[in-house]
Formats: sequence, C-alpha cells, structure tokens
Amino acid sequence: MLNNIIEHKKKEWLQSNDCPVKDLVFYMKEKGNLRDTQIEAIETYLFLKIEGQNKPLWTLFSEGFFTNGTDLSKLNINQKARDFLSNNKAAHALYDFSRQKNVDSTLLPELEKLIVDKPSELDYEQIIKNIFYNVDYADYLMSLPMGAGKTYLMAAFIYIDLYFAHNEPENKIFAHNFLVLIPSGLKSSIVPSLRTIENFDPTWVIPDPAASELKRMLKFEILDESRSTKKSNRVVNPNAGKVNACLPNPFGRLFVVNAEKVILDRLEVTNQLEVFERTEDEKDKRANELRNLIGKIPNLSILIDEVHHAATDEIKLRQVVNKWQAKGNITTVLGFSGTPYLAKADKIQVNEETFFKFSQITNTVYYYPLVTAIKSFLKTPKVKIGQNLDRFQIIRKGIRDFQATYGNKKYENGTIAKIAIYCTNIEVLEAEVYPFLTGELKINPAEILKFHKGNKEYSQPEGSELEFRSLDLPISKKQYILLVQVGKEGWDCPSLTSVILSQKGDSPKNMVLQTSCRCLRQVDPDQDETALIWLNDYNAKTLNDQLKKEQQTSIEEINKIKKDGKIEWVERFSRMELLDLPLVDFYQLRVKYQSIEEEKEAHTKTKLQELVKNIDQYKAAALVTTAEISNLDEGDIAIMKQTGFDAANFNLWVHEISKESYGLIKTTELYTYDTELQSIFKKVTYEENDVLFWNELYDLYTINSKIRLAFSIKRDLKTESEVIPENANLLLVDKLGAVEKNDKLYPEKADVDKILAVDESCEDIEIDLTKARADYDKALKTLEDAGMGHMMSSWEDFQKKYDHSLAVRSKDKTLHYLPYNFVQSGFEKDILQKTLQLDSFKENSLEVYYNGERGLTEFVINCFAKNGNNWKNIGRYTTDFLIIQRKDKTIHKALLVETKGEGYKNDPAFLQKKNFVEIEFLKQNNDKFGYQRFDFLYLEDGTDIANNIVTINNKIDEFFKE
Repeated sequence: MLNNIIEHKKKEWLQSNDCPVKDLVFYMKEKGNLRDTQIEAIETYLFLKIEGQNKPLWTLFSEGFFTNGTDLSKLNINQKARDFLSNNKAAHALYDFSRQKNVDSTLLPELEKLIVDKPSELDYEQIIKNIFYNVDYADYLMSLPMGAGKTYLMAAFIYIDLYFAHNEPENKIFAHNFLVLIPSGLKSSIVPSLRTIENFDPTWVIPDPAASELKRMLKFEILDESRSTKKSNRVVNPNAGKVNACLPNPFGRLFVVNAEKVILDRLEVTNQLEVFERTEDEKDKRANELRNLIGKIPNLSILIDEVHHAATDEIKLRQVVNKWQAKGNITTVLGFSGTPYLAKADKIQVNEETFFKFSQITNTVYYYPLVTAIKSFLKTPKVKIGQNLDRFQIIRKGIRDFQATYGNKKYENGTIAKIAIYCTNIEVLEAEVYPFLTGELKINPAEILKFHKGNKEYSQPEGSELEFRSLDLPISKKQYILLVQVGKEGWDCPSLTSVILSQKGDSPKNMVLQTSCRCLRQVDPDQDETALIWLNDYNAKTLNDQLKKEQQTSIEEINKIKKDGKIEWVERFSRMELLDLPLVDFYQLRVKYQSIEEEKEAHTKTKLQELVKNIDQYKAAALVTTAEISNLDEGDIAIMKQTGFDAANFNLWVHEISKESYGLIKTTELYTYDTELQSIFKKVTYEENDVLFWNELYDLYTINSKIRLAFSIKRDLKTESEVIPENANLLLVDKLGAVEKNDKLYPEKADVDKILAVDESCEDIEIDLTKARADYDKALKTLEDAGMGHMMSSWEDFQKKYDHSLAVRSKDKTLHYLPYNFVQSGFEKDILQKTLQLDSFKENSLEVYYNGERGLTEFVINCFAKNGNNWKNIGRYTTDFLIIQRKDKTIHKALLVETKGEGYKNDPAFLQKKNFVEIEFLKQNNDKFGYQRFDFLYLEDGTDIANNIVTINNKIDEFFKE
C-alpha cells in the first residue's frame, strides 16, 4: 500500500545530500531515548511535512509525488496509453499504483487493464480523491501496535511542529496549536494521555535551549468538565470558556477532549423560524458551542488517539473537521491506531461497471506490525488454548501456569508480575470467579483486585479505583486482577504478564486482539521478557481471525516468534596514514550577500495612504441570488458588500499588528500614524446594531502584512562572488565511528582482518605464481626423495595463502577506511568492485575512494544557481566516488563519480546541483589549474550494470590519458 511507497521515497530523501532534517534525525538517534519505530514514524512525518509540503495525500498522489517513475517505453502497452500516461501525472501515478505487487486489493489488475485499454475515459483525479476519503487537508494515519509508545510519539510531533512554527511563524504547514481527541469509549484515557504528553522530555527530539523554551511555552487544557446547564452559553459552559479565553491568536495551546463533545449536536432548535433567522455560525454555535469555538483556533493540528474507535462516528468526525477546514484553520489531522485495517472493506468506484476494494485504511502513511514489535521490544507471548474446557478449568490452568512461570517474578523497577482475568459481567466476577480463586485455588484475597463500576446488586469495591491506578507501582501487592468492561484498551500496566479470556463475552468480539495483548508491554528494555495468554476455543478463533485480517499473521506464527538479536556494531579503521592519501586541492565558489538599501527612509505614511487608496484590491467579490425554487436559473442578483461575525476593536487590532511583528514595530509607532490606520480600519469593518464587525470580504491577513511592510525600508539583495582555493581531507578520522552490521558493508570482516594484518606486517601480497609453483615442485621433490613427501601441504593449500580476494588485492588502491558502508545503495558497492577490475584502471595507476558517507569527508562542493546577475545558494554536493591519479605524491587528476537511483533523474534539486558541478565547478577549477584537473561522471541505477562499466572504462581512457 501507500505506506510501502512512502517508506521507499522517504529513505531516498533522507539519504540525499540536501535533506534539511538529517542533522535533526541524527540528533534523535544519538540521544537514544526513542524506539526505532518512533524515529521511523517521525522521519515519515517530516518527509510529508517538509518534502511533501503538508499537502493532502490525494494532491501528492495526483502530482506524481509517490510515483516510482516507471519507464513507460519498456512496458508492453499500446502507444495511445503510453502517450496518455506520459502527459498525465495523475494517470501515471494511478497506473504505477495499480501495478504494485501484493497490494491489498481485489481488482487492481483490472484497474491496470482499464487504464491501458481506455486511458482517456477515466476521471483520475476523482478516483484518487475517493481513495483518500475526499478530504482537502493533510490527513495521515500512523499505525503502531500497543506498547510502541504512540502517546510519546504524539508529544514528539507536537514539539517538532512547535519548533518549526516558532522559527517560521508565517509558514502554514506547521501547527501553532493542538487538539488531542480521545474516542468516546476511552474517556478514562484523557488524564493518562495528558500526563504522558506533559511528562515528555522535548530534548529527546529537539536540542536545548530550544527544547526547554518550547516546554515552558506549551500550555495544557483538559476539556472534560460537564455543562452547567442544557442551554449552555459561553459564560456557563466551562469547556467553551477555556477555548474562548485564549482566542483569537493562541500559540502553544494543547487541548484534550473526548470526541463525542465535538461531534454531537448538544442543543435542539424548537422554533423552526429561528433556523432561518440565524447565521450559519450562530446555528453551529447554538448546536455545539465548544465545537464552534475549537473551529476558530488558528493553525490547529488534530491528533486522534486509537482512531479505529472513532469508526462508528467517523463520518460525523470528518464532517466536523471538514467544516473547521473550510475556515482555513486546520494544519494536519493525525490518527493513531494499532491496526490499519477496516472492519469492512471500502469500495472505490472507477466507473459505472468497475470498482475495487481496500481493506487497509488508505491514508496509512506508516505501519509497524505487531510481529515486528514483538521481535524488537514487546514481551514474547505464548498463546495457549483450552479446547473444550469450561471457564473454571481454563482459569485453573492459566493461573497454575502463571504461578509456575511468574509467581515469584519481580521486575527491576520493583513491580511484581500480574495476571488479568476478564469476566463477562459483574455477577460472574463476584459470584463465580472471585469465590473460585479464594476457595478452590486458595489464593490470598489480599493479592486479588476486583475492579468494576458496580451495579444494583454489587457496588464498586471500595478503593478499587486507586488500587487499579497503582498496579504498576512497586507498592502494589495485587497479583490477580479481576476485570469487567475495563482494561481492554488504554491501560498502561507493563508489569501485567498474563491474560485469561475464558469465555465468550469476557471481551467484546472486536477487541479480543487488543485485550489479549494487554500483557505485552515492555518493562526492562535490556531483558528478553515473555508473557502468557490463555484463551477458550471461541476467543482463540476470534484472535486468530483478527491476527490474520489486521496483522497478516496467526496464533501459530506468534507462538514461533523469537527475539531479534541485539544490534551488532562493526568497528571501523582509518588507513589514511598508510595510504598517505593527499588532500584534494580545488577551487570553491564563494558568494557574499550584501543588503543594498534603495530607500533612505521607510516612507511609512505614503505607503499607508497608498494602501488606503488600493484597499479594494484585497476584497473578494460576493453575490447573492434570489429565485423561485421552481426556476433557479433566473432571479435577482444582489452584490454582497459586507459580511462577518467577529467583533472588531481598533486598539486590539493595533496591538495584534505589533504582536505579529514580534515586537519590531511598537504600538506607539503604530499610533503615530493613527489617521491612516483609522482610515484602513473603517474600510475593513462595518457597523450593525451599534456593534463593529470585521468585514470578512477583506483579506485582513494580507492587509496587516502590508501595514507591517510599510514600516520597513525597501532593500535589494545583491551578491558578490569570488573563486577561492581550498583543500579537503577525504576522511575526518575523529568522525569514523562504529556502524551497525549489515550485508552492504565492504569488505566483509574476514577481508578487513586480513588487510589490517597485512598492513601491520608490511607483507608483499603480490607474488609470481609461476615462479612460486616451480619453487614448490622443487621443494616437494626434495622431500619425496627423502621419504618425507607426506609432510608437504598440497599446492592448493599453499596457493590459498596467496589467493586473495579482490578487496585484499586492491587494498593499496582503495579503502581509505575499513569497511565502507553501502547500506544506502548496493549499486555503489557494485560500481566500486567492477571499477577495481578494469584493465584501464590498473594500467593508469588509478585509485578509487568512496566519498558518499555523510559527515566523514571534507570534500563538499557549495553549489549555486545563476539568478539574473546574482547567485542563489542551492545547497551542498558530495560526490559518491573520487577516482584519482597521483603525480609527485599529489593528486594530479580526479574524476568525480555520481551514482544515483533511477528516481533521481527528474529530481529538480539534484539536477540543479549536478548542472553546477558539471559546468561551473569544472570550468572554474580547470581554468585555474590550467589543465583538465577534474571531470564528472554520472551513473544511473536501473540501467544495465555492463553499460555503466563500459561508460566508466571509456571515461577513464579519455580523461586520464596523458
């Protein structure tokens, strides 16, 4: 699905030289406080936010943002389809999508065929909109299993947005305020979720001092108070009052509310005439004042916890968000769920005859499966099934198993292992299960916690709420937890080690997976922890069905899971001194930016007077048509000159303009031009019933911006350029740290050890095998004549000593550090190995060094693009390889070799840099040195490797010949 495509595109972006968040991601990894899955989700979020510009998924899809760049010329399709797809990005993107392997769909092959057979007959944009729920805002789903730290991830997203928003307050893609929606079924999760976000340490994702400043800035509001009266208004509705108090321009506010408080219409209109007398805003406010006010919070990011619980209210929730978005206030909607699958597959209509289905939620941008989480950090469960056993037989077996395995278990944090026994109802818990535990199983009542909300016959056990909240503290001695309708989800108790579902109804059918997995949360990160789940036949079958549908696994596979081993790190070694590798001498373009003032003073008054004259340029046209219902095509048309519902105040407006300038323009300075500002104010407001209102037909945001600009001196930015000499080391030895073991390290460990040993011994590995064979035969004959031929090892064994690998044989022509890490591209590894084998490479006494690992080299080229008479900085370029030729111990010539994936061939940012290096960099340097000192070679993955090798060979012959 889309998350697989995004993962591939994201990795390409992160590995690109100009990725703007590389250092930030590196910081998070270095801090080591977040799990790999949390960092991966953050990477995806940053990719969509920054590279994807926070656009709706359907827009990115239609623009070809996710396309894999299929070469249509190589496909067996008709020319009409090929031409159409070549000129229609949305069609090309949908065609690529339909050809995915193992895609979760029943009819995508038919969609592929339909696009090829009838390319011009489909409404591609509408089909793509339908796939992504027809929303016009960034709407992303992050799917991580229970225990992966979804709430911490929410906090990370909040601080990341605040960080960028604080640095770029005018950038609309970053949120200023946040709304966390808790599904109706999880009301008890509000306080724990808020506490988790409050306790989150922002230095895990943002360096200080910015992190500490953001922590102080973030303010929390829980909107969970009951209404004071049915006909609530802004005064007596405490939740609405909290929101209203921070309007109109809050920054750093986090609201937490139960979803039903914003999706339900709270008040009914009894007088139908009132409906026609009220504005839309007033009607919405009367129906649900809290919802109405939340919709006015600017730059709002919405985070929905356990989004699958909102499924029954999903349409209502989307309607609410769509209405908020219509006001332009929604930045992003982020959903979080343990499973990205729908209870019922969505049907996407292509045309009247054709449709296809998705069972996966299509806006899933990141998915971390349960199985992977168990292998990485969750407890490893053993699921046991009590076939044909009654409730008490399963409870007996489950408890005995728990006692034998975890009875004396105490975790490092001091908590004891616990078992949860879910009961169908309160009567079963009180009258059957509890007496069975205390009577027949002889369990001490002091070790048992009964927790339910009570009914007419049985009241809630005294103190049980506090005991339940304290279960994961060392002070708790409760080991057997009996539950009814609680603890199925949103219950964070890592010391829970076992779960029993002994009968149908112990858990709602649609929550058996979530309930069973309550015991999988990790306690000690450094320990391999296990868990125990006991089920009856019915719950086991339900669990198996849900595992297959939602996680593409089964109980059998879960029971086979073994923990992934600890990350293995490979030490690396510098060979710079041994190779005596010289510095790279080159010339770098340096651009100085100068700010040239065109005005001696700001001329603020004149600019404000001009703004008054031209104020109608910032006013939209609006029409009202009145007609009979029977004839809507004809009627009276009135021009709407004013509309709006927000009260206007001149002094508050002036204060807001000053605030938006971040203190650069004081209110006292603004009042100096009171006459001009009053004239503007009168133009953009109107009076009704002795009350002033903002006229929403004016673009007040732009007008305020123009006012602020009137106080600044107009400047023209000019640049001066010069070419300066530099030299660079190909390896920053102090940056050469250990690297995670992977199959793309080169050379392999045995060769690394061999090279290091040979380096130390100064052994000559180049020998004449013909002479060596003659010497061997002579020695063997001497021994045989003496009757001791059996003491001589075989020629094959003798030869092995000198039969070195390519890496070892080439050790003095490459490998300035060991090993190279080609994890981002196996293509690079192939290129290096093939280059070392070329006769032209050997004959010209060349050396080749990998330069593409970020942060390890000083040889980085600053790139610029010509912008009129000036230069514009377009980033830094680091070449993947340098093939060098020495002369008098210095580098005489250097060939820059760039290897890139096929998808980069149309990447504008890369093409700009490539163009600069191929033209400007080569020209500057070769002119300065007086001969062709540098050349550039571009190799594209996806083409035949043999063709690339021929290209390298030809370039070597052409460039390095004397």
